Amino acid sequence: MPSPTKKRKLNKDASGPTSRGLEYFFSKQKQGDASAASTQPQPKQVVGEAPRSEQELTDEELARKLQAEWDSEVQNTENPESLLPAVWLATNAISPPYISLELGLGGSAISKALKQVCGLNGPSLKNLYDKYGDAGDVAFEAKKKQSFTLRKPKPLTIKAVYQSLVKIANTQGQGSGEVKQRIVDRLLQDARGGEESRYIVRTLCQHLRIGAVKTTMLIALARAFSLTSPPGADFAVLDRGSLAKLKKEELAEVWAKAEEIVKACFAKRPNYNDLVPILLEIGVCDELLIRCGLTLHIPLRPMLGSITRDLTEMLTKLQGRDFACEYKYDGQRAQIHCDAKGKVSIFSRHLELMTDKYPDLVALMPQIRGEGVDSFVMEGEVVAIDRQTGDMKNFQALTNRARKDVAIGSIQVDVCMYSFDLMYLNGEPLLDRPFRERRELLRSMFIEVPHQFTWVKSLDATSQDSDAVLDFFKSATDIKCEGIMVKILDNLTEVPCQGGEVDAPVDEMEEPQTPSKRKAPGKIAENDTKKKTRRKPLLATYEPDKRLDSWLKVKKDYNASFDTIDMIPVAGWHGQGRKAKWWSPILLAVRNEDSGSFEVVCKCISGFTDTFYKANREFYDDGSGGSGVIQNIRSSKPAFIEYSGPEPDVWFEPQEVWEMAFADVTLSPTYTAAIGLVSEERGLSLRFPRFLKKRDDKGLDEASTNEFLASLFRKQESKAIPAAVDAAEDE
Repeated sequence: MPSPTKKRKLNKDASGPTSRGLEYFFSKQKQGDASAASTQPQPKQVVGEAPRSEQELTDEELARKLQAEWDSEVQNTENPESLLPAVWLATNAISPPYISLELGLGGSAISKALKQVCGLNGPSLKNLYDKYGDAGDVAFEAKKKQSFTLRKPKPLTIKAVYQSLVKIANTQGQGSGEVKQRIVDRLLQDARGGEESRYIVRTLCQHLRIGAVKTTMLIALARAFSLTSPPGADFAVLDRGSLAKLKKEELAEVWAKAEEIVKACFAKRPNYNDLVPILLEIGVCDELLIRCGLTLHIPLRPMLGSITRDLTEMLTKLQGRDFACEYKYDGQRAQIHCDAKGKVSIFSRHLELMTDKYPDLVALMPQIRGEGVDSFVMEGEVVAIDRQTGDMKNFQALTNRARKDVAIGSIQVDVCMYSFDLMYLNGEPLLDRPFRERRELLRSMFIEVPHQFTWVKSLDATSQDSDAVLDFFKSATDIKCEGIMVKILDNLTEVPCQGGEVDAPVDEMEEPQTPSKRKAPGKIAENDTKKKTRRKPLLATYEPDKRLDSWLKVKKDYNASFDTIDMIPVAGWHGQGRKAKWWSPILLAVRNEDSGSFEVVCKCISGFTDTFYKANREFYDDGSGGSGVIQNIRSSKPAFIEYSGPEPDVWFEPQEVWEMAFADVTLSPTYTAAIGLVSEERGLSLRFPRFLKKRDDKGLDEASTNEFLASLFRKQESKAIPAAVDAAEDE
């Protein structure tokens, strides 16, 4: 297995981010009955013969394999429709978040199928669960022990497995349980050997974790369609011979253009069912941005704000710029779509459809549409409110609402929509308009309804208005807001700043960063502390799925003089003394956006209450916690977790995000998180990490990244470079 440092260097190759485990899906071009093979093309097998360990392939080899497989899938066609199911299976999903397709399978269905197909009795199956923990590993071992089959299994194909999953999700009503069980049984019967059985079961459990994160998938699609066109398509592709002559930096620029187009399309219309068929037709080109753009009733991925430590840092970042400060309400972010016929769709920040949760907002839409408004997409914060007084309630009050089938007459928690952006109006996308213009349209074209619909409270200011901004911040926190959002109002091509710095011209915007364009790792990134003559442009446009400094968050807890970081719990040890029944300490990780892996940062023992410890042990249960049931536990370290320290007693199934405070970010000889980003030999860790709260509003893809961790270290370094301290010494 390559060293962590070597892995980081391999990631810097122009072939780009990799997806560990995808080779399991595409390792064989053709598989099936020999007689059938002679008369017709064979569909791809879902799981082929794979390396015994995912770590046996370097990142570079995996990148090349992934690229070759997508090229092959695009070319394969007599049957190009197999590409779309392959994409869904590789991303461990069967539909976008706003289309509610849930398998609705419990562990009992998997256990029943394993008993039926593999001839196991209850005690034998329990012994396997006790030994291996992970349902996929149990299926692997159970299938290996299977001595005979009643019929010859049919080859599992990508398309057939995907269709089976969709059928399971769509099966509802009386007798649905039996229908779903028969489909699960058939999938396991047709699975050839332990490896296919493992991946079928993990897919059914939705815990496949093969690492094909959104970014990796979009990059793979962009490059495959840049190099290959399916039969019958006439779009131009890149010449491989010419590409082979390019330097890595030049090749990275070529890839970056294609990747940016595909990513931009998916950010505006996040559905592979829309993206992949259009790619098959026209490839990667500017027309793709038009054909796969913002569309009513399909949510676009929201723009996000960068975190600042305090008002001083915010004012420094926005020197010389006009900006708007807005209250950051303690509510639920909502994206509302309304068409000319009056149909309304409401989506969460995670793109989940929540129209049924807010029938009162749906009924409100005709009242707020001003003269001349036919259709729109707006964004705002839904806040629980006292309808009589207008006083706001906290987010917890919103959680008392049912998620669906809410009747207006039964509503007990009233809400107000505080709108802050308008992204689409009367058939025209407004994403490229500056924020000042979008805000003006919002306020002039829509009608306020007291205590039901209004605008976020705001203050326009510059970096010279520090006293007014401070007063505004205090007024926000006084009424229990989370803090303020600060947004650039206008696009400016060049703005003088203190110290002789200027914003880079708009047409010199930094291209998407690919692994090959990162700075070469050094002992310490000394250049980061030096003054630069230019800084990245701060645009006032709406940039879906991007976290930029043109939107800044200043929260009251950040302003309390400490930073926080959102981390993923991945493992734990048995506690000592009175904590013997609980997990303590707990191992925490950040995301690597390039590879999809989780990089371990530190152990934590602080900030937990006994009530938390008890609930945590019940959630991550290895079977000895009293219930006798194993849940959310893995039998061994997953390949997508990067960690080389002392072995924990138990590995968790990653699925939570915890907000953590800490004293310092330190260089560490033990932890390898962010290795190569600030130091070639050492990773980064946290000193005195302390648990603050669970972030139930965040998914794993919203946890902090290794890049964010490195940026925290650089911010410290600009003040005083801390000594290399292993955080483990402080625990």
